[in-house]
Amino acid sequence: MVEDEFIEAADLKKRLERLGYSVSGIVGTGEAAIQKAEELFPDLILMDIMLKGSMNGIQAADQIMEKSDIPVIYLTAYYDNDTLEKAKKTAPYGYIIKPYEDMGLRSAIEMAVYNHHNEQRLKNSAKVLKFSSEMLKEINR
Repeated sequence: MVEDEFIEAADLKKRLERLGYSVSGIVGTGEAAIQKAEELFPDLILMDIMLKGSMNGIQAADQIMEKSDIPVIYLTAYYDNDTLEKAKKTAPYGYIIKPYEDMGLRSAIEMAVYNHHNEQRLKNSAKVLKFSSEMLKEINR
């Protein structure tokens, strides 16, 4: 989880654990998020958009998704068209506006994990099909 407000992060951690999820780490900057994602390779990242430091959550998520295939759900108190458009360009798995409800968190997380899993299966199927096609070409030569 990437959240630069300590009280907000502690509350969110409690909520997630109450919903049955484990939180593998909490960081407060985009730079730390990139490093932690490489170390822990979590199933999902909840990313606050507005972070302290030189990098916002959108920039951090973009770099994380470029390097690894980890789904990101944005958390934000800001809902304006400019922020939404910037966030959409990174193809997040969700966008939750604070304050959030437990059921909103749960449904966003479950949908993100489910959709990511399905995308992984499709990518793997495409690799198998490509390999099979190449093998058939070789056999028919």
